[in-house]
Amino acid sequence: MYVCICKSITDRQIRRAAARGVDNLYELREQLGVAAGCGTCASMAQDILNESNGCQAQPSLYMPSST
Repeated sequence: MYVCICKSITDRQIRRAAARGVDNLYELREQLGVAAGCGTCASMAQDILNESNGCQAQPSLYMPSST
């Protein structure tokens, strides 16, 4: 399923990134570009990343890049 419409990023891509060792939203944005546009997908991307890494979901504040 598409998670980030702005960059056409799917949940599979996020899970693959987690399997390669990505463990936070900043790294995920650097590698895939997820949440670099409008930022609406940040929460779902973080949830998928946490689930993939076996972490409990923790609240986080995300600020989209200003580029």
